[in-house]
Amino acid sequence: MRSSPRRLPALLLGTALVATVLGVGTIASATTEAHTDRDATAATSVAHLGHTMAVSTQASGDDPDGDGYIPAVPQVTGVTPSTATPPTRYFHEFQANCSVTHTAPDDPIVYPGQPGKSHDHTFMGNTSTNANSTTASLSGGATTCKAPADASGYWMPSLYNGDRKILPVGPQTIYYKAGVTDYTSVRPFPKGLRFVVGNPMQSADEFRHHRGFVEGWECGDSYFNVDFPAGCPSRADVQLNIRFQAPSCWDGKYLDTPDHKSHMAYPVVKPGTNDNMCPADHPVALPMIEFKMAFPVNGDMSQVRLASGRGYSFHYDFFNAWEDRTLKALVDHCIVGGLQCDARGYDQTHPEAGATLNSDYRLP
Repeated sequence: MRSSPRRLPALLLGTALVATVLGVGTIASATTEAHTDRDATAATSVAHLGHTMAVSTQASGDDPDGDGYIPAVPQVTGVTPSTATPPTRYFHEFQANCSVTHTAPDDPIVYPGQPGKSHDHTFMGNTSTNANSTTASLSGGATTCKAPADASGYWMPSLYNGDRKILPVGPQTIYYKAGVTDYTSVRPFPKGLRFVVGNPMQSADEFRHHRGFVEGWECGDSYFNVDFPAGCPSRADVQLNIRFQAPSCWDGKYLDTPDHKSHMAYPVVKPGTNDNMCPADHPVALPMIEFKMAFPVNGDMSQVRLASGRGYSFHYDFFNAWEDRTLKALVDHCIVGGLQCDARGYDQTHPEAGATLNSDYRLP
């Protein structure tokens, strides 16, 4: 069981905010040095204006003391953000195609161990995800993702048309991409990493200017909508869609933090270039998740809403429970390899590269 230092008083938190902890090795276990950095992260969370995400206040299987900090073991230190520019490849991605499993007012990241406390969520991937989910309970579990090795939990606020819940039909597209220019520097997610993308309390303007905003809500020929459009073409081929990207740079220290965001960051622009790289305080490049969701609703959209509120309250959660070897194989073949892969790790424009998984979507 890990030790947990007492919380710093407010004055010391302010001092800790300006402190920088530098790793000296390549990989290290959770140490006192990491706990010092914890206090700096706490101060950052307190100082983040407009932050309204609930803080974890209850112990769970992954967070025995309930302080919201879950150290990575081992931690990744001594990493310098890559500034390299590898050969240009337009694509460096693979898909995790996962179907809806169930809905419930649970959120094991924001409200661990507190069933029924959140707004209603639509879950994909792991079939067992609930308020009590932990890394151990998810790992190796049943999944609706095409790759049986992906036992991760993916969820978002449920969508309604009036009082009728509208669920995406069939496998939804969850991209795993390179968010940085040096796609060869991307490494797999650590087991148990979790985070929230976006904020249910964000304003329309905050949603529109969010780093994860891609095309907003769209249907038919209507794009870049911050809120739901008033109407969509009433045709069988028209659905309500949204694409939203997650941060892809990790601090290497925590699998979660109290605001469920501070351990992750979006890439920054390398000075004097158009290249993207990870910031110095979040130097570890991980896959960039992008939700591409399709809801079977069109026509009059005046009664469409999210369980969290208006369209601009859209956000989603990710809890990594991939089998390590399979995730690494897909990341190395598709992202690091500069390919555009399907859920098998196969790029039809580069058949000579082969596929990562067999016809059963399993690692040979």
